[in-house]
Amino acid sequence: MELGELEQRLLSFARAKYADEQAAVSGVHKMPGHAGFSYGFTVRSGGRDERWFLRMPPPNVKWRGTADVLRQVAVLQALDGTEVPHCSVRWSGDDLEWFGCPYFVVPALEGDVVRMGPGEWAAELSPEARRDLARQAMTALAGIHRVDPAQVAYLGDPVPFAEDVIRWDRFYERSADPERLALVPRLRERLLSSLPENAPIGVFHGDFQWSNLFCSFDGTLLAVVDWELTGIGSTLNDVGWIATFSDPPAWSEGYLVSDVMPTAEEMVEMYEEAWGAPLPDLRWYRALAAYKFAIITGLNLSLHRRGKRPDPLWETTKLSMSTLTERALGLLG
Repeated sequence: MELGELEQRLLSFARAKYADEQAAVSGVHKMPGHAGFSYGFTVRSGGRDERWFLRMPPPNVKWRGTADVLRQVAVLQALDGTEVPHCSVRWSGDDLEWFGCPYFVVPALEGDVVRMGPGEWAAELSPEARRDLARQAMTALAGIHRVDPAQVAYLGDPVPFAEDVIRWDRFYERSADPERLALVPRLRERLLSSLPENAPIGVFHGDFQWSNLFCSFDGTLLAVVDWELTGIGSTLNDVGWIATFSDPPAWSEGYLVSDVMPTAEEMVEMYEEAWGAPLPDLRWYRALAAYKFAIITGLNLSLHRRGKRPDPLWETTKLSMSTLTERALGLLG
């Protein structure tokens, strides 16, 4: 949808929702993201401005899985009344009157996602502030995992542990630079032969990492964002995921800034403290996370090179495909 058309649709939407025929819409702009289409916009009504964030599925896809934005709504509404920082949904629906597809709208926040590169705001925080931010993140994650799955029955049945391994097969087959994934078949076998037993099942985020934590610039966590991959299944996969993004041995030299945020082991300790009970051995979950992201990198590298989803960052990330799988095997012993 062109921005001009969207602005006209948003104008009708805002006037109806605000019950104000004089309401005006401005500043409509596309925001980054691949799993859904996201837009920022401002509504002026009653002499004041309010900024909003609109999420819709991408065009020409079936509205299911990651393209079913109402899955995100289900989880965000379940988080209302909890202490988990999140964006409460103001409006949502599957009616096609406004945008021709399902949608939801949340308030825009002032701040940024965590950025840790040289000169970025999170890297400039004091070590104490960065550690506090990490603790806020793991406390929020424990809060997500405490949500009663019955509150989000819309998400469907739990994802079986084996399925969480084999569902990446089709992406592996489409990966670029397959030589960098030479350990994947062996790693896949090891993961399937050591599936966890009696592990916690509940609501998971699906992509819990620093770039999906929206904060004020003083290091206060304002919202866990980007819930496209949410579901019901192994909650500890989220812990393994963020631990992997805090684990320098899993990455090519220089990819992570190891002295900026706490280590993977420290992140796990913070989660266990927030959870309030002992955890099983998390090495399997960390290995699975590294396995997944190595394959995801290969797939996105292929999409980039074929012009399907251009992003030159994957040409750098590809250097970690081998180290991720090596680290995964090491974690599995």
